[in-house]
Amino acid sequence: MELPKDKKIILFDGVCNLCNTSIIFVIKHDPKDLFRFAPLQSDLGKALISKHDIDSTKVDSIILVDQEKAYTKSSAALRIARHLSGGYSFLAIFLIFPAFLRNVVYDYIARNRYKWYGKKESCMIPTPELKAKFLD
Repeated sequence: MELPKDKKIILFDGVCNLCNTSIIFVIKHDPKDLFRFAPLQSDLGKALISKHDIDSTKVDSIILVDQEKAYTKSSAALRIARHLSGGYSFLAIFLIFPAFLRNVVYDYIARNRYKWYGKKESCMIPTPELKAKFLD
């Protein structure tokens, strides 16, 4: 599949309620229409994980693909926040801290996300008006 060159791709856990809610949040706060989305479980998600040599046993919630670079965990979340409206871009300041420190919090939330927020039986199906933002 030819990926859009002018978009950043967010790969997310399609069965995680927290991840799905987060994707809807990003869509609502993406005034420049910068992001496109695909579940980690999709063929595209698996292909991008393989292309960027990401160990899916260690990263299972969010990946940001920006051109030819991939970011994981807190680096992905904070780089996404950098482009959001509503003052959320200020969160990118936390990128000054080393990833191993930031990821302590990120990993704790990721490890407990199903327990706290639940899990779907299958990936989210976007509404017709959101479908164009999702890649197959």
